[in-house]
Amino acid sequence: MNLDGKTTVVTGAAGGIGAALARRFHAAGARVVVADRDADRLNAVAAELNAIRPDSALAVVADISSEQGNIDLIEAARAKFGFINLFFANAGVAVGTTLEDTDEATWNMVMNINTHAHRWAAKHLMGEWIAAGEGYFCSTASAAGLLSQIGSGTYSVSKHAAVAFAEWLSITYGDRGIRVTTLCPQGVNTNMLNPPDATGIASNGGSAVKASGAVLEPADVADVVYQHILEEKFLVMPHPEVHTYEERKVADRDRWLAGMRRLQAKVSGL
Repeated sequence: MNLDGKTTVVTGAAGGIGAALARRFHAAGARVVVADRDADRLNAVAAELNAIRPDSALAVVADISSEQGNIDLIEAARAKFGFINLFFANAGVAVGTTLEDTDEATWNMVMNINTHAHRWAAKHLMGEWIAAGEGYFCSTASAAGLLSQIGSGTYSVSKHAAVAFAEWLSITYGDRGIRVTTLCPQGVNTNMLNPPDATGIASNGGSAVKASGAVLEPADVADVVYQHILEEKFLVMPHPEVHTYEERKVADRDRWLAGMRRLQAKVSGL
């Protein structure tokens, strides 16, 4: 898919991978709607893009943890730029640890943002896309969606579900002109991996992520994603080692699980 002159929407775009994706799509000639809850940082990203090409970016302060929040974002994007060619459900959270230490409110919040937001967005885009015979849905899942995240049940489950939903979308709508891509990175130098308050993945498995492969910069990940979108490929794995880990998991799941338990014990100091 050529993004020149197309309208794209990126959630979680106030920083990290989301901001990098917005910049990369904009550099390719796209109009970009950036969405996040952090108004100050979000507006700064939109201002940066509009300074390069006037009236080419729109900031929408949005809470995509509800269906209505996704509806409001889609309507704002359409009102400004018309047909949405590509929607990138990138926003995500990494909170929650073990079953006994994670309450129901946290489970619901993580599932809403990491999984249900993808479903809600696709639900309200699909009618127009099917009528047009085209549309591109992208999502950020995680290597944890293919493997698992040591220390966080909520993250592992929600990201597996995100990958499954993307696969289902491709199977169900791929022959009707709808393209789907899902991003499954490992360590990326963002606030999720290195939060200022030592929460999130950093407190429940971040050391395992860092020990498993290189920590990439968001701009490098965005470049890889952009190339995959040009080629309309489904799975983006910026860390090649994730493919190796996935092969090992499929080849001998019991051995892989035993290895993961050893890694968990190592990073936990047990």
